[in-house]
Amino acid sequence: MIKNIKSILSLSLVILIGFSSCKKDEYALGDLKTPTGLTLAATVLGVNATNPNGDGSGKVSISATANNAITYNIDFGDGNKETVPSGTITHKYNSAGTYEYNIIVNAVGTGGIISTVTKKVKVFVIFELDPLMIAALTNGSSRTWVTDKDAPGHVGVGPNDQFSPIWYAAGPNSRDACLYDDEITFSKDAVNNISMNVDNKGQTFIIGAATAFYGQTGGDGCYTVSTGGTKKLAFMDATSASTSANSTRIQFMVPGNGLVNFATGGNIYEILDYTNTTMQIRNIGADGNAWYQKLKVK
Repeated sequence: MIKNIKSILSLSLVILIGFSSCKKDEYALGDLKTPTGLTLAATVLGVNATNPNGDGSGKVSISATANNAITYNIDFGDGNKETVPSGTITHKYNSAGTYEYNIIVNAVGTGGIISTVTKKVKVFVIFELDPLMIAALTNGSSRTWVTDKDAPGHVGVGPNDQFSPIWYAAGPNSRDACLYDDEITFSKDAVNNISMNVDNKGQTFIIGAATAFYGQTGGDGCYTVSTGGTKKLAFMDATSASTSANSTRIQFMVPGNGLVNFATGGNIYEILDYTNTTMQIRNIGADGNAWYQKLKVK
């Protein structure tokens, strides 16, 4: 009986020592501290008066700081997340165009306690064109194009579900003189933003269905129209039903009145094909038809 009591006492002592050891291990984790004073700075790179949402690189410099933080979990708002012990990172957004993102930062303290801060950023990302297309359009810096007036079909029109001028294709030198003297200059900057300037020598050829769109009245003909100066173009994947067999599948949007050479009332142009010296573009006019232009390097 005495032996049994001694055994029970010994076992109890071992259990108590074990509990005591566990408590000491838990205590060794230290005091639980919540991060305080959490701040978040998010700077879109390349912002200036001309580029209010960045230079097109899509890069944003992010910096989070807090007292008692041991690391930072950052949700960039584009489906990507990352743990950043320093709280400082440069993130690149990749969706072409201008989009707003909600950045969420969780500052992590001891024991996993967190503090949270959010910040919205609006970021412009330039569409990444094939370098060969950039070179053809701009010759590496700037290049001027004109109507390829000697080419059959340099102006044409057809149904909007087709990709050739089925209804009408102009013969060489058969259109109004004001259509032939326009100079279209494409230029690029250091991060491959492409801009365009159209010098229409004072007049632009407008199709009759679109004259009202440009503040004019009358049918097909030459009208005094301002082309609006240099405009930054927005490139993107084509939204038409074209295929790689009949198009490059790349289109660009011209801000403002959308003019490229002659005026149709549309402002989105699909590049059907190009070489280093020629280009054919297509757009949907105010009449709902597909209009075609052939250009060549001046």
